[in-house]
Amino acid sequence: MMANLFDQFMSPTYLGIPLIVLALGLPWILWPSPSSRWLNNRLITLQSWFLNRFTQQLLLPINTGGHKWALILASLMAFLLSMNLLGLLPYTFTPTTQLSLNMGLAVPFWLATVIIGMRNQPTAALGHLLPEGTPTPLIPVLIVIETISLFIRPLALGVRLTANLTAGHLLIQLIATAAFTLMTTMTTVALLTASILFLLTLLEIAVAMIQAYVFVLLLSL
Repeated sequence: MMANLFDQFMSPTYLGIPLIVLALGLPWILWPSPSSRWLNNRLITLQSWFLNRFTQQLLLPINTGGHKWALILASLMAFLLSMNLLGLLPYTFTPTTQLSLNMGLAVPFWLATVIIGMRNQPTAALGHLLPEGTPTPLIPVLIVIETISLFIRPLALGVRLTANLTAGHLLIQLIATAAFTLMTTMTTVALLTASILFLLTLLEIAVAMIQAYVFVLLLSL
């Protein structure tokens, strides 16, 4: 039994070598590569359908000029989704539970959107700092508040993804420990706890997919 529940979020090492690079690179290996055939197999067809539907849904509120971001946003979605789901398997490590990684993804993308917005449409970008029809006495206060919220956005993106995945992994660990402990003394309660663990695992699979989608969606907006 682990002395600390948060030990499961430590970066794994083998012979003193950190395996974080392996954890980050493995998801890309698991995605099948499209073939040059006219008809692909069912797995590649399902993958293509999923990416097309996600890209179409993501680009609906974005104008035509923003469609050039489709490839990098879809790649980020596939990357986060595969890492979140692989982290639910036994004896695996979830890199997206590390705030440093999530901030490393959120800050550059957020900064790119801000810089491109200021360069291409400075008037519209600055106009978001002041809602239309604001009373004159509230203008300085609202500009300060909107500026602070703009700079807090990447922090909120990284913390949201980290907190949701960390909380789910901790709940699974706690309920699994309770089920193993009660197995020898209270079998009925242990089976009930195991059924709750199964339902929680299904919920965490949904959370892993939703959080990856929400991260990319908020970046695109």
